[in-house]
Amino acid sequence: MLDFLKRKPKVETESEPRQKRGFFRELINDILFALIAVTIIRMFFIEAYAIPTGSMENSMLIGDHLFVSKVHFGARTPKTLIQFPLAHQKFWGTNIPSYSKILQVPTFRLPGLRDVRAGEPVVFNYPPDYDKGFPLDIKTFYVKRCMATPGDVFEVRNKQIYINGEAAENPPGMLTSFFVQADQGVHPRYMREIGITDYYDDNPSDTYATTAIPNYPYKDKLGFKIFTTKEKADQLAELPFIKSVEEITYQAGEESGLFPNAPGFNWSRDFFGPLKMPEKGETIELTPKNIALYGEAIEHYEHNDEVEIRGNEVFIEGEKVTSYTFKQGYYFMIGDNRHNSEDSRTWGLVPEDHIVGKPLFIFWSMDRTNPETGFFQNIRFDRILDLIK
Repeated sequence: MLDFLKRKPKVETESEPRQKRGFFRELINDILFALIAVTIIRMFFIEAYAIPTGSMENSMLIGDHLFVSKVHFGARTPKTLIQFPLAHQKFWGTNIPSYSKILQVPTFRLPGLRDVRAGEPVVFNYPPDYDKGFPLDIKTFYVKRCMATPGDVFEVRNKQIYINGEAAENPPGMLTSFFVQADQGVHPRYMREIGITDYYDDNPSDTYATTAIPNYPYKDKLGFKIFTTKEKADQLAELPFIKSVEEITYQAGEESGLFPNAPGFNWSRDFFGPLKMPEKGETIELTPKNIALYGEAIEHYEHNDEVEIRGNEVFIEGEKVTSYTFKQGYYFMIGDNRHNSEDSRTWGLVPEDHIVGKPLFIFWSMDRTNPETGFFQNIRFDRILDLIK
């Protein structure tokens, strides 16, 4: 296959007969050629990813495997030149790094078909992974829905997202959280019949819940927390042993640890912003508020040397600066599972150079919510070849 890309054999002569390569040498050459071809395809054209968490339900479910296009937004040239093909961050099943930072080069984005649009799912590198010392192209892959592009003003008012003052369209099947009162909990069979798979249980380390038990306090009551749609929550409330089902809303000032995690901001995931997305070439004054909002980007994502933030002052290469011009644009990413997603409301902006690609379609999907079913029963045939919307 693809023999025309291989080196042409020498023409045999009487004085120089052709020497046949050994079986293992041919095998090694074929394996190396295949690895190089796969690496080029994954790097510049299309790559497969798996969904490990429920942050994008119902658009993408745990167990979905999807193809992601690098062509749509333009593929990036590699920054880390020494990487083992088909392994990311570590060799499979070990803590051994699958890359080396000995050779690091500047990365560039090749021309793409178009820019990222607000409202579409995007795969990107997790920005705060700089804390782990990962180079840009080694950072963890995330997939969320882009809700704001460079120049947009993002805001959440009572769970509804507004872009530039106008209400944004909510994705179909968007999830939020509900508080459920049931003295004896709920057997997972009832949850599966309704289609609720994401809820807190007695073993939070499990990917899927086993039995929903009343161990979550809410407004001086004890129950459990589920993440689902309003329609499915209403179906659960009709069961005779359910005392009540109440939609949870996080009021301003009720949560901590959200972006920008600085004094003076009482945002919650349901009341957030307004927050302006920086554009490439935009200049801002470095006021205390702007330093709180954009200081991390200036320090870690703008590729500046020797940035130091001292309280309400910013120093670049030892010189104090009172204004700053952005070198790239920034995006705001949110999960469709609005109350069970670690996204930009938690860790902030996504730089343009962290964008990886556009999810295209699901090529394989496995449902592991029911441990009593077998392999073939777990295959979601209805999701295979579904387009990502």
